[in-house]
Amino acid sequence: MLSSREPAILILEDGRTFTGRAYGRVGTTVGEAVFSTGMTGYQETLTDPSYHRQVVVMTAPHVGNTGWNDEDDESSRIWVAGYVVRDPAVRPSNWRSRRSLESELDRQGVVGISDLDTRALTRHLRERGAMRAGIFSGPAAGMPREQLLAQVTGAPQMAGAALAAEVATKEAYVVPAVGERRFTVAALDLGIKAMTPELMAQRGIEVHVLPATASVEQVREVRPDGVFFSNGPGDPATADHEVELLKAVLGEGIPYFGICFGNQIFGRALGFGTYKLKYGHRGINQPVMDRTTGKVEVTAHNHGFAVDAPLDADTETPFGWARVSHVCLNDDVVEGLELRTPEGELTAFSVQYHPEAAAGPHDAAYLFDRFVSLLEGSK
Repeated sequence: MLSSREPAILILEDGRTFTGRAYGRVGTTVGEAVFSTGMTGYQETLTDPSYHRQVVVMTAPHVGNTGWNDEDDESSRIWVAGYVVRDPAVRPSNWRSRRSLESELDRQGVVGISDLDTRALTRHLRERGAMRAGIFSGPAAGMPREQLLAQVTGAPQMAGAALAAEVATKEAYVVPAVGERRFTVAALDLGIKAMTPELMAQRGIEVHVLPATASVEQVREVRPDGVFFSNGPGDPATADHEVELLKAVLGEGIPYFGICFGNQIFGRALGFGTYKLKYGHRGINQPVMDRTTGKVEVTAHNHGFAVDAPLDADTETPFGWARVSHVCLNDDVVEGLELRTPEGELTAFSVQYHPEAAAGPHDAAYLFDRFVSLLEGSK
């Protein structure tokens, strides 16, 4: 089957080149090359808005076995800029599958490449760091290499990119509580995944999802018992509007919970800096310690930036005392923050990883219960 595919080429911005075969739509795409270590859950990865403008390299060698269904999308579309796999499944084999992964990539215009050494590509990205890459298939693959490389190096970098508003909802909407409504939460959509408000709704929370550009007045109109900031793409150093909005929320004493981009914005609101990781954390098998309980969780990650906060010291802020609550055991990257009053009462918290973990694992689902406890205590 691969022999019938059109030729394709992947070029990194440092000039490293890999040849392969077209996968998905034939054409040209450019983005930031990152690798994901998940062996399952590719549909959730592809439809996660946090991957906007990224070329995702799958480290699992065989991809596409379970096809594509109509239930597991985390948003309304595929967001990745490009997709790289070693050995695509010849045909899907799963009772929920409605079509093949490749047909869905083609239908949504996603350019990919297969039949290349993803292990060598991943090792290169680990050593050199995430970088821009281009995938060129069909006639484009035959263009002079210098012209292709110029397209890659001419593409915008992820550092300094403000992307949340590009993936967020344009209009507010409500996800009703399942059963009795116990609380109301205003959720700022920075690239929210569908599973997040669903898990809150299952706990009796009516979720008002607001655009990334929402004002503090729009948040107040919801009369929320708590505020939530979602995951999302881009450089947190550009999120000045979101940081100021969160400062206003914290200043009014409204309970807060943030995930991923929401953790980085929380860090900035507390006075910490952020920085770009060499190659980031992406996949569903990252070990994180919850320093509150001492438990180690296997967690789902997708972040290329992190918060620069002291691991073993509390920091006084205008809103209370901040500390690092979670840490990655692979590299000591900050994976969670919490804010407490001088008396030790929890008022706000966030995590860098994805506790909703659609596709799994579910070790960190308790964090939604922690948010409910925070809302109960506030009332």
